[in-house]
Amino acid sequence: MTTSAIAHPTLTERRQAGKSAREKTPRNLLGEWKLDGDGRDPVGILAAQNKTREPDLIPVRHGRMMVSPFTFYRGAAAIMANDLSTIPTAGLSVQLCGDAHLSNFGVFASPERSLLFDLNDFDETLPGPFEYDVARLAASFSIGSRDNGFTAKQGKAAAAASVAAYREAMAQFAAMGALDVWYSRVDANELIKHGIGSIKNGGRKAGKRAEKGLDKARGKNSLQALSKLTELVDGEHRIISDPPILVPGRELFDAYGIQADQLSEVLHEQLRGYRATLPDDRRFLLERFEFVDFARKVVGVGSVGTRAWIALLRGRDGGDPLFLQIKEATKSVLEGHLPKSAYRRPGERVVQGQRLMQAASDIFLGWTKGVEANRYYYWRQLRDMKGSAEISAMDVGALSYYANACGWTLARAHARSGDPVAISAYLGKSSQFDDAMTTFATRYADQNEIDYNAFAEAIRSGKIPATDGI
Repeated sequence: MTTSAIAHPTLTERRQAGKSAREKTPRNLLGEWKLDGDGRDPVGILAAQNKTREPDLIPVRHGRMMVSPFTFYRGAAAIMANDLSTIPTAGLSVQLCGDAHLSNFGVFASPERSLLFDLNDFDETLPGPFEYDVARLAASFSIGSRDNGFTAKQGKAAAAASVAAYREAMAQFAAMGALDVWYSRVDANELIKHGIGSIKNGGRKAGKRAEKGLDKARGKNSLQALSKLTELVDGEHRIISDPPILVPGRELFDAYGIQADQLSEVLHEQLRGYRATLPDDRRFLLERFEFVDFARKVVGVGSVGTRAWIALLRGRDGGDPLFLQIKEATKSVLEGHLPKSAYRRPGERVVQGQRLMQAASDIFLGWTKGVEANRYYYWRQLRDMKGSAEISAMDVGALSYYANACGWTLARAHARSGDPVAISAYLGKSSQFDDAMTTFATRYADQNEIDYNAFAEAIRSGKIPATDGI
């Protein structure tokens, strides 16, 4: 068997690659970005995504996006992917999250059961220019600031904080050994402890709110899901009915035209396929659990309408549950603008991208090919001490601190797959990149409002359907 040679450029060569990229793509060009609106149809881009989604859930998706320009932005990754394809880039590639907005960071339990802060959504992950993720993150802080009623100056400061933190963290990773970069992580408790002292106004209040959030996250596990999502019937747990958000398999005949026992057999088949994608030790652990029940469960904003399921499994007895989530994986929204994924199955693309970017990942991450043509899924635990920041409750100081945390975390994720030395050399020590990306973020926030208004008008005119309050 032959293997391809792997290039190992020297530190000098890596730094020079970054500096040479400045000549090709000056950093200030990002701030000069202007959208060419000719032929651009944001509502049409969203409508095209709906063609493969569950028809009864499309109004739910639109309703969730309609709440505000920020929720619209959360669901509009495909629109921004189209727009990002027009920005200048340095030619330095990393594993992209693909949807690195501020609400796609959060806490979860490591395999060692400590709470970590990290990226937590990888549906759109794909290799590509590092600027794509930084731009989406910075714009999310500009849009989120507006949603919180902050001034334009405060919004710019939050966006700038996220970019500066990314640049400064990348410089740190450029000076570290490869193993040290790989092992770097953010302990959620330490993050909050340092955050309380760094927020000048309302720091103690913000800290208490964050600590309360961590306590809530620790309680989010399969036992808690068992109490909230199931009922006892004849001594057996079964998933409750709460349509359209939660529909147990026994009630899905109308949606799929097959009986519940047939759907159950399909899920058993999928479970066997998923189990084969796990490492041997994880497969051994999973085999200690037996299948009990399943349901369709709607989650998120942008992913609403894609097929998403939960499965209840039982270990030693009814008090030893495991809830798994099975989410449909489609092509990344970036694949229309970047080289397609090296993985034939989108579920594997998501899993491998997540493992590459996160400091620690769910032990039950796996994937399957659906029984229908062109349907693919990835599997993970439904609740594993997962928690997210309450952005709407943040004041200016808290949001700025959170921006720093997100910027550092994104840099760490990129440093694992890209070349931190070259990227840091390109970014430099000055605020030139920060200023340019902050200008981009402000301009994109303006464009997002225009797109949101067009989307809202399409709903009001009846062009597209929307359901309120779900």
